[in-house]
Amino acid sequence: SRWEEEKKEDGVKWMQLEHRGPYFVPPYEPLPKDVQFYYDGKPLKLSLATEEIATFYAKMLDHEYTTKEIFQNNFFHDWRKEMTSEEQEIIKDLDKCDFGEIHKYFVDKNEARKALPKEEKQKLKEEADKIQEEYGYCILDGHREKIGNFKTEPPGLFRGRGEHPKMGMLKKRIMPEDVIINCSKDSKIPEPPEGHKWKEVRFDNTVTWLASWTENIQNTLKYIMLNPSSKLKGEKDWQKYEVARRLKDVVHTIRAQYRKDWKSKEIKKRQRAVALYFIDKLALRAGNEKEEGETADTVGCCSLRVEHIQLHPQLDGQEHVVEFDFLGKDSIRYYNKVSVEKPVFKNLQLFMKNKDPSDDLFEHLNTTFLNKHLQDLMDGLTAKVFRTYNASITLQEQLKALTNPEDNVAGKLLSYNRANRAVAILCNHQRSIPKTFARSMQVLQEKIDAKKKQVEEAQEEVKKAEDEFKDTKDAKAEVNVEKKKKLLKRLEEQLARMNIQATDKEENKQIALGTSKLNYLDPRITVAWCKKFGIPIEKIYNKTQREKFAWAIDMAGEDFEF
Repeated sequence: SRWEEEKKEDGVKWMQLEHRGPYFVPPYEPLPKDVQFYYDGKPLKLSLATEEIATFYAKMLDHEYTTKEIFQNNFFHDWRKEMTSEEQEIIKDLDKCDFGEIHKYFVDKNEARKALPKEEKQKLKEEADKIQEEYGYCILDGHREKIGNFKTEPPGLFRGRGEHPKMGMLKKRIMPEDVIINCSKDSKIPEPPEGHKWKEVRFDNTVTWLASWTENIQNTLKYIMLNPSSKLKGEKDWQKYEVARRLKDVVHTIRAQYRKDWKSKEIKKRQRAVALYFIDKLALRAGNEKEEGETADTVGCCSLRVEHIQLHPQLDGQEHVVEFDFLGKDSIRYYNKVSVEKPVFKNLQLFMKNKDPSDDLFEHLNTTFLNKHLQDLMDGLTAKVFRTYNASITLQEQLKALTNPEDNVAGKLLSYNRANRAVAILCNHQRSIPKTFARSMQVLQEKIDAKKKQVEEAQEEVKKAEDEFKDTKDAKAEVNVEKKKKLLKRLEEQLARMNIQATDKEENKQIALGTSKLNYLDPRITVAWCKKFGIPIEKIYNKTQREKFAWAIDMAGEDFEF
């Protein structure tokens, strides 16, 4: 199997890497003459660079971002920097800018694209496929591998998640001069677009990226990587779950250790032990230190502040309840009430004593100190491994508890989704209720009502046929009874499937299953479950996911245990 090919020496990821470099976003196309920008009620012809940035804002007019003051201020500040001195003299107030005509132009353009005849759409698809063929693959150690994101990000306005302090800032166009290329020395080095040159060409086979650049908003590095279905990514994924499986053998020792540390004479050790208990029991993220004002005010376990928890000696019939309320990664709210062990509760009271709401809960703790301790407990252990371990073990246990071998495929899939939901709740993977939810539920309910009616009619038909057979004892009438019963059975199965679908949809409306399915759950658990219960794998993983998890589908038999 390609997952088991010869191993390379430590740190070396490939011997040969050849590719075409990134595909750059096409240059800006100016607006048609009859589409105008207005300032203070009068049309104003903008220079090309200024006009392009105006289109970024215009395209977002019907988005709530453009109603936020911080977004407007950041946009206007960055826009003015790119204007000519004449434009700066005139355009001094965003409220006097009218982007309406530009906005309408892009809405109409979008609608026109959707309404294109089939042949035209096919032509566009063929053009996209041609670009994919040319730029979307690389040669890695003799294998032709798919590249993940081979296009540079288009310029636009930064959005960020939650109340990000930099929202509205200008994301600049990436030029070849910003890009570092990585390939093998003896391969054909990619050509930069005409009239340009690369920032640098490297031959570094200890990393797996093909190209990189620094984006201008957060000054973070962006990479062009291999597609998740590639051998290198598959190996990395497999290793990640193998580390989490190793945790299974030592987790009891680790738990015993942090329980002992709750009583330590050193406050630093106590704080570390309580934080570790939260990371283990609640699958909280560690929470790295961040520059103030650089990102939205989000926290993880180590960076919790006093204001993020409330202690209740008793609540809703439970003892020692900790009420958490904070914004986690991507500004997703984490709200949970948990009954904890008494020593944890006592320690939290101690950590909160004489502190202000804005003080750190674990002032003696940071992620570096925590992860160093975890590394000492087990090679390769970090807080994230706990999330992966607890997510995977939860899925495996829930599948054992919920799957009924007697159920039909739809019933078993409902059990699978319920097990997946338990993990998503543990990891706090939420989503806002989809805008189309109410309507699609209504459509499904109408279908269910119509199917119920069909079942009732079929029941009548069966009764009629049975009565006829009673009267005539005729062979033909007997065949008719069987035929009507078969139809009734088929309709009842369809109705049951629809009811399961409705239950599933309702239970899922605020939970995002995808994140845990792709990143936290060892796919071998799912593959083994499918093989054991005869469920087609495509009922759970779509084509892209099956490619990503090809290694697991290859490896796992029905007896696989995480």
